Amino acid sequence: MAVAFHGLNTPAGLKKLDEYLLTRSYITGYQASKDDITVYSAIPGAPSSDLVNVTRWFKHIDALLRISGVTGEGSGVTILGFAPVAEAVATPPTGDTKAAAAADDDDDDVDLFGEETEEEKKAAEERAASVKASSKKKESGKSSVLMDVKPWDDETDMKKLEEAVRGVEMEGLFWGASKLVAVGYGIKKLQIMLTIVDDLVSVDTLIEERLTVEPINEYVQSCDIVAFNKICEYTDCADAFLSLHDCTLGPTSAAGLIFCRPNVVCRNRGGG
Repeated sequence: MAVAFHGLNTPAGLKKLDEYLLTRSYITGYQASKDDITVYSAIPGAPSSDLVNVTRWFKHIDALLRISGVTGEGSGVTILGFAPVAEAVATPPTGDTKAAAAADDDDDDVDLFGEETEEEKKAAEERAASVKASSKKKESGKSSVLMDVKPWDDETDMKKLEEAVRGVEMEGLFWGASKLVAVGYGIKKLQIMLTIVDDLVSVDTLIEERLTVEPINEYVQSCDIVAFNKICEYTDCADAFLSLHDCTLGPTSAAGLIFCRPNVVCRNRGGG
């Protein structure tokens, strides 16, 4: 489904985009696509560090463009008041216009259907190795989520409900503490903590495709997100994206997490 944004060159427009990206890794779908390129091109420069979600997404797309480009088609996105970006933007430019013009003069010498040379194969292998190495070294951001899982009625076996929920396994998904909370008329809901790796797990996908489908929907009627906070490893706050947060220690929550700014959570591992 196509989405639309307006005024991405204004603080109000960027704030709307930041809210949109709160529970999403990409503009549409579950991988970088031309929709991300369209929105990326409409933003005049690096967004303010106060816009945590936009900054995370902007840096991620910027890195993809520099390393390997983006090939996903996307679902379609419209930027009101901004000319659509051409498909050629999906990969980073490799030369200036003068060089391209000179190449046009020698079209007769170019073998468009020739086999890949040894040098080209070697360069491609080196790029792939570089991307693989960088993905291993750079740890993705994480988020802490508090979720309400609601049963169908007061006759639902809440123990089996929790077992079914915790039985859902995904790469980058970690279940935490839980408790039963009374709703009324003898009905209780399961309130459970979970930690996700942002680039691997979408909360929307977790709910829609794993927690509210068969066989779990025998126990689960619906799920609601109560709280969604980015996690900042306190001892690493000097690095890269985490350096954007002011990690002055705040009050510690019941879960042992220290909230240093809105929507950001720090784990104090002994840092001073």
